[in-house]
Amino acid sequence: MVNHVLNHSESDAGHVFHALADPTRRAIVERLVRGPAPVKALAEPLAMSLPAVMQHLKVLEEAGVIVTEKVGRVRSCRIEPKALRDAERWLSGQRTVWERQLDQLDDYLKGT
Repeated sequence: MVNHVLNHSESDAGHVFHALADPTRRAIVERLVRGPAPVKALAEPLAMSLPAVMQHLKVLEEAGVIVTEKVGRVRSCRIEPKALRDAERWLSGQRTVWERQLDQLDDYLKGT
């Protein structure tokens, strides 16, 4: 058995991937890429209750993907690019490992 200890950035990336695993949360992120939006505007196109949307926003916020802010009676959300950059950095590192392994497999299959 192999023990694997996640470092801080891998753990953070895991939270981001978990948050983005849900299609509703991905739709919210896709909307927020165009700019900040009030929660009500984010909820309008979704076929669910406002409390359900709030739960999705909570997951995204806890993963660091979005930041919410309340001004007066309006709660707005915006993308937090750092979390997405951390996940992208992790994927990039993994891509290097995967490509190396595929190159080794290709060499093996070619008999070199």
